[in-house]
Amino acid sequence: VQLQASGGGSVQAGGSLSLSCAASGMIFSISILGWYRQTPGKQRELVASITSSSSTKYADSVKGRFTISRDNAKNTVYLLMNSLKPEDTAVYYCAAARWGLKPESNYWGQGTQVTVSS
Repeated sequence: VQLQASGGGSVQAGGSLSLSCAASGMIFSISILGWYRQTPGKQRELVASITSSSSTKYADSVKGRFTISRDNAKNTVYLLMNSLKPEDTAVYYCAAARWGLKPESNYWGQGTQVTVSS
């Protein structure tokens, strides 16, 4: 499975950004997709996930502000980020897994930088 992320960039606090991640390869084996983020010196944090049945989960820090969605026809997962805060600044990674998202076994896309200025 290959994941190609796009989007991100710089925005002022309160603004919005959108990320997308296109999957290719053995995508029939994938049951769950997600977005992680990582800042220097910290572990990668799961921000949001979505199952093949479109059940979603969010980290408490982004609930009500971020929305994860997927387009199965395009094999793409999206992350819409609203009301962005400086603490959302991080490198964001899309991930995919057969059963459950685990950093040690996920498929990973390349990171994309999100910078939120105050």
